[in-house]
Amino acid sequence: MIRLAASALALSLLAAPAIAEPVAYDFDKSHANLSFTYNHLGYSTTDGRFGDWDGTLLIDKDTPANSSVEFTINIDSLDTFWADRDTHLKSPDFFDAAKFPQATFKSTKVEQTGENQLDVTGDLTLRGITKPVTLTVDVLALGDHPMAKKPAAGFAVTTVLKRSDFGMDKFVPYVGDEVTVTFHTETLLSEATN
Repeated sequence: MIRLAASALALSLLAAPAIAEPVAYDFDKSHANLSFTYNHLGYSTTDGRFGDWDGTLLIDKDTPANSSVEFTINIDSLDTFWADRDTHLKSPDFFDAAKFPQATFKSTKVEQTGENQLDVTGDLTLRGITKPVTLTVDVLALGDHPMAKKPAAGFAVTTVLKRSDFGMDKFVPYVGDEVTVTFHTETLLSEATN
């Protein structure tokens, strides 16, 4: 009887559907941009970007909550298209890039909020200070890339940060405290997955 029960259990386990694992995707940096904007004295909007960053992305198409992302940004790659301003922003008045050369983001929760939209919450560490941040992620496309001939995903990501939360309160409120961060990217199924 015990042998029969064990055999039945083994057969049921073999017949059970396989649980899908999250799959790794690589960022296509030739089709990606990490940028930010802030208000300057009410007269203009200043734009900037970070040119050097890297990340790890795991996607579970069937269960988005199992997806995750980790991101590292090289602060010295900041570019606002004006060298003197870049130097000032990298100084201890703002990012203090010499002391805090990297910013990181690590997701802690992924929630589907619409047919093609996610809220990705995680820990952002900037200037040595860690705060929870929620990213609004619009999934622009998820399918086979027509040129790369492999699975791909495209995203538009936005969030609004208060720079004073991360120890950068110089010139607040004259220079805007709120900074809008935008990240557009294409991703491709990782070569390691193939």
